[in-house]
Amino acid sequence: MKLTVVGGGSTYTPELIDGFARLRKTLPIEELVLVDPAAERLELVGGLARRIFARQGHAGRIVTTSDLDAGVDGADAVLLQLRVGGQAAREQDETWPLECGCVGQETTGAGGLAKALRTVPVVLDIAERVRRTNPNAWIIDFTNPVGIVTRALLQAGHKAIGLCNVAIGFQRKFAGMLGVTPSDVHLDHVGLNHLTWETGVRLGGPEGENVLPKLLAEYGDPIAADLHLPRPLLDRLGVVPSYYLRYYYAHDEVVRELRTKPSRAAEVAEMERQLLTMYGDPALDEKPELLAKRGGAYYSEAAVDLAAALLGHGCGPAGPSFEGGGGRRAGGGSPYQVVNTSNRGTLPFLPDDAVIEVQAAVGPQGPAPLPVPAVDPLYAGLMAQVTAYEDLALEAAVHGGRDRVFRALLSHPLIGQYAYAETLTDRLIAHNREHLAWA
Repeated sequence: MKLTVVGGGSTYTPELIDGFARLRKTLPIEELVLVDPAAERLELVGGLARRIFARQGHAGRIVTTSDLDAGVDGADAVLLQLRVGGQAAREQDETWPLECGCVGQETTGAGGLAKALRTVPVVLDIAERVRRTNPNAWIIDFTNPVGIVTRALLQAGHKAIGLCNVAIGFQRKFAGMLGVTPSDVHLDHVGLNHLTWETGVRLGGPEGENVLPKLLAEYGDPIAADLHLPRPLLDRLGVVPSYYLRYYYAHDEVVRELRTKPSRAAEVAEMERQLLTMYGDPALDEKPELLAKRGGAYYSEAAVDLAAALLGHGCGPAGPSFEGGGGRRAGGGSPYQVVNTSNRGTLPFLPDDAVIEVQAAVGPQGPAPLPVPAVDPLYAGLMAQVTAYEDLALEAAVHGGRDRVFRALLSHPLIGQYAYAETLTDRLIAHNREHLAWA
């Protein structure tokens, strides 16, 4: 099996490598290719990756290259984890929206739109080159904004699926609170990427006992603290929103906070400098503890489970488990996984081609979303509005033009006022002109 990681020079990659090494029986990779145009970073990351494989006894070969076409040629799956413009662009995404009184964040609001405009054309070009060299390869997108990027790929006819680590993070957290293994926890997870709610927490599978009320009663305070939301709100909702919902439920409070501290991009940039220095140490042969602060917890295990299922090495609809775990995969999952995929009637209040984030049975033919009970209008309404924004954002990303950018910003529930949308449009274009072919 050959797997290619585009954006393999990311400081994040050792997290992925560690998962590939530990779970090699679940996903038996023979060749892993790391593709990245940043040769110096790629050399450091690639060196550490080989040492991690060696330490953990993985016999697979790791190849590094800046040649995308060669890197994806013959790949069974291609994982995308790139950041167009790097941390410098992210710094801008998190800064200029605040000047207008709007949340500055890299995946939602005006900053999220800027990232989508930079990213979608690049990802579509990569996907076309994958299709030319290997049309049967699965494209697994971990590049934000995952929902919009995955929708762009699917609308262009690619074999694509989106992946986020929010659900697996909740699964692990709730398992610890309940004193069970993560594979015993099944989430009723519904929404769009970075706009999701846990409406149920079930033991043993989708038909299991819903213990969410118990979790909220016994652990509501620490759950609320982790989300930076008040406990009474969780009690009134009766669900657990993802931490991205704080941008909607406490927008003005978040703006005030963001204006008084360094940006997350600045923190990550400093972390990356330290990590790259560590990666250059030939004695280092495991992922350093600092990497955990970089974000993306459990991403590697979610990626292993998903790739294994798509390539027929998982369990349930994907085939037998290499761990012999009674229908459980080694990464801690079940026959079902939370993925980003086409709606196709799963949520009847959204268009069929909307990309939703839900539990699905995943196999070599792709994901089959599980049925979702009727969604409370409180959540369905916000999902519908953000889906409309994503429609317009994708139009702007694919076709360009100031008016399309303005329409997308005006439609976003975190903006929604024409004066803000006008100003943000001008600033978005000014800060991203080098990445926008039409500007």
